[in-house]
Amino acid sequence: MTSEPTRHPEPGKQPARRLPLPGVAAIAFYLLLVSGTIAIGVVGSHYPPLYLLFSVAFFTASAGLIAGFRWAWALSLGAVFSLTAYNAWVFSQQHSIPPAVQGLLNLVFFLYLIRPEVRAGLR
Repeated sequence: MTSEPTRHPEPGKQPARRLPLPGVAAIAFYLLLVSGTIAIGVVGSHYPPLYLLFSVAFFTASAGLIAGFRWAWALSLGAVFSLTAYNAWVFSQQHSIPPAVQGLLNLVFFLYLIRPEVRAGLR
């Protein structure tokens, strides 16, 4: 029985870091953008201060998704699904096109995040 020797990185060299998939990076940037928009809305008195919890959750999901954590994937999945549901509700109430477009965009992000290739790249 032959066994391959374990490969250790050479002293002084860091192991290669895996970069996130481009779609995952785009979703992380999108969540960061939504987080900032919510924070600005709270400061400008357009949203109640309780919405800052959403801003913090979206920011945390964005940072963790870039780092490749599985808990951040689950948080991001919940974030884009809740945004999809919220935009569907707004569209049903106002019959306006922008919430429908944003809801469909969030649905595409949700369907991308549940792909096996995306989940396999997380730790």
